[in-house]
Amino acid sequence: MQWVPFTMRLALSVFLFFIMVSAASAQSRQQQKVDSVFQQVKTYFNQKNADAIYNMAGAGFQKELSIDAFLDVANKQLFPLGSIKQSSLVSFVNNNVATYKLKFDAITLQLLVSLDKRDKLDLFLFQEYNEPVSNKTALVISSNKLITAMDKNIDTVARKYIQKSNTVGVIIGIIDSGKTYTYSYGETIKHNGKLPNADNFFEISSITKTFTATLLAYYVNEGKIKLTDPITKYLPDSVAANHELRAITLMELSNHTSGLARLPDNLVPHATDPLNPYKDYTKELLYAYLKTCKLESKPGEKYAYSNLAVGLLGNILETINGEPYSQMVREIISKPLAMFSTDQYLNPLLAPRFVQVYNAGGQPTEPWDFDVLAACGALRSTLNDMLLYAKANLHPGTDKLSKAITLTHKVTFSKDVKIALAWHIITVNGVEYYYHNGITNGSNCFMAFNAEKNIAVVVLSNAVESTDELGTGILRKLQ
Repeated sequence: MQWVPFTMRLALSVFLFFIMVSAASAQSRQQQKVDSVFQQVKTYFNQKNADAIYNMAGAGFQKELSIDAFLDVANKQLFPLGSIKQSSLVSFVNNNVATYKLKFDAITLQLLVSLDKRDKLDLFLFQEYNEPVSNKTALVISSNKLITAMDKNIDTVARKYIQKSNTVGVIIGIIDSGKTYTYSYGETIKHNGKLPNADNFFEISSITKTFTATLLAYYVNEGKIKLTDPITKYLPDSVAANHELRAITLMELSNHTSGLARLPDNLVPHATDPLNPYKDYTKELLYAYLKTCKLESKPGEKYAYSNLAVGLLGNILETINGEPYSQMVREIISKPLAMFSTDQYLNPLLAPRFVQVYNAGGQPTEPWDFDVLAACGALRSTLNDMLLYAKANLHPGTDKLSKAITLTHKVTFSKDVKIALAWHIITVNGVEYYYHNGITNGSNCFMAFNAEKNIAVVVLSNAVESTDELGTGILRKLQ
């Protein structure tokens, strides 16, 4: 789910992804350091000595993952894999991140390792292992007829994405000077020969946050709440008693300046499925975390992307309105915009239109499910619906929803990152765009728009491979 993706430095999770390159033939000094640390980690792992591994971690790692959480993951999920029988270096990216192939008794995984400035573990991440595959050589099927100059320009950018070994299907929607264009590449399922169409469902992951911001703005305009309201006003007394939370406002949950961590440290230990980490995270667990949590920075002073913050905002909006998040989205946003294919849940009639999703290795995986943190990334949608959403953001009217959308475009923070309510403002070739993207373990998406240029771009992919370069590449072609 990036602007910044869903990330956390912990074992057997899928929050952080890197593009792998071949390992250098000669070891750098830094690589030797990382390899030395890995060999010691391997020894401790085979001894089932989680405490020793944790003691090798740096302050950043230990801040994100407590000793109790690490021990829980190690003892319940890692050590039951057995001993590491064989290990080999796969890559060393940017003289920083080493990837090791690990063979256990019944499974092969990969371990990503990097060190901090004190040569302590900074990244320690287990992932599924997939043998590297070269990029596709045969041209992937497409709906692009390559007739107009735009067709050809889009194709030059889209081919770089869809010809990668780990991508499967992507659909692109463009609004340019009032006209709409769509382009499909690849397949909804590997080898089925079916191009994704504008009615296929995709995970829109963190673009969900802009819907949450719209709900927030809607209730502000209705006079139910204020952006400056302290969050403790809407939390149970037992949670509000935590003094750390008292200076956080609703606005700061939406613009990632709350000081809250990216994710709560009790999320992963309670995940029954490491490939679907948000599914089992309940309101009870969220409140238990908030009762004792510590902020990482003073509210309002520093930008730090937080799925926890926006998930909490959704929970607060549910409390205020007395309705589930999905129902609020349907009633306030989806129905007025005729976005009838945008929801957290898909009924049996709609489910067949949902594409298969694929992980970083290009292998089938499962989409993510959400409980209390739904507001940070739970929605599924189609290109047709997302183009309706793009149009509503490009040229808001004067109705209640439009006024809420307009409020989400108001810049609320601009120290290091320029951000409105959820929407980030990025610059592409000197032109500013409102932007958000998203990532899950099997999907990636991109949306950006500029009202003055009357341009919007939506990209939906059923693979985890980032669509940012594709999306910004299209913007450059349109300028």
